[in-house]
Amino acid sequence: MSSGRSEHGSAAVEFLLVSVLVLALLLGVVQVALAVHVRSLATDAAAEGARVAARADRTPADGVARTRALLADALTGDYARDVTARRATLDGSAVTEVTVRTPLPVVGLLGPGGTLTVRGHALEEL
Repeated sequence: MSSGRSEHGSAAVEFLLVSVLVLALLLGVVQVALAVHVRSLATDAAAEGARVAARADRTPADGVARTRALLADALTGDYARDVTARRATLDGSAVTEVTVRTPLPVVGLLGPGGTLTVRGHALEEL
């Protein structure tokens, strides 16, 4: 009977230890999912902004405005602050390049910091 008393309460401690590990794993998965989601949305917005700016009757400023509108609608205005567009040459072709720099979303205090930079390109219409 004394062997049963020595393990009294061990289930609660084991549950606590396992639940802390599972919670840390869950937060890591959520962190990666949010970062991939933001990257995907920013890449799509940059590509769409480049397509708008590359039209014959549009300017790079139109592409920046479109990219900012898409990011603000999909995420928040904080992710649309640093958007630039320029005319460039890529592999000998005239293109419009839209660059988006967004903060990485952080879950908890242990998430990655810094910014994420993506670019979208579109061939210039003549």
